[in-house]
Amino acid sequence: MVSSGLSCWIKWPQSRLTTSTFGTNSRVEHRPPRFLDELQDAVIRGVQVRLGYVDREGAESGRTVHPLGIVAKGPSWYLVSHTEAGRRTFRIDRVSSAEPTDDPVRRPEDFDLAESWREIADEVDRKRTPFEIQALCAPQGIGPLRIGFGGRLEVGGSTTDGRVEVVIRGHDEYTLAGELSGLIEWLEVTGPASVRDHLASIGNALVERYG
Repeated sequence: MVSSGLSCWIKWPQSRLTTSTFGTNSRVEHRPPRFLDELQDAVIRGVQVRLGYVDREGAESGRTVHPLGIVAKGPSWYLVSHTEAGRRTFRIDRVSSAEPTDDPVRRPEDFDLAESWREIADEVDRKRTPFEIQALCAPQGIGPLRIGFGGRLEVGGSTTDGRVEVVIRGHDEYTLAGELSGLIEWLEVTGPASVRDHLASIGNALVERYG
């Protein structure tokens, strides 16, 4: 899912640079990363770039990439590229060098930057919140769940008693149990058992403290 604050820079065949913004009501100015201008120019001109990059562990590597578009999400800028290993996304503030070449970019004919970023963002969200619970929710609780969990909520079909099947993602079972503990008015967690056990422990602790 794409959160608010998402802008896309797209290179069209007519060499026009178009900015698309999704779901934003205001603009907050942030200092652009060092190589943003060079990479934006490579996207516009449609040329490959020899890219130096430092990953989150601090390891530096180099590769030649085919820049397809630049996306801003919140204060961070990302380069969406085609590489020998397939489509990759690079945080531009981790780019250590950017050397444009004269070689043209090979752009997939069906490439769409906005759709590609939606897929990337969804994959990133799932990696950040890999743990899932299954539950049954009263119909009037679906709205609060959407507000509270956003893209971490998947809504299924209705059961014979009128409740709705849902799946909710979180970082881990303990953290997710804490998030769910205030929703017992609408929600019954059906699995996994470990989360039910955490919820029971939270309930016992609340009763012991507050009676």
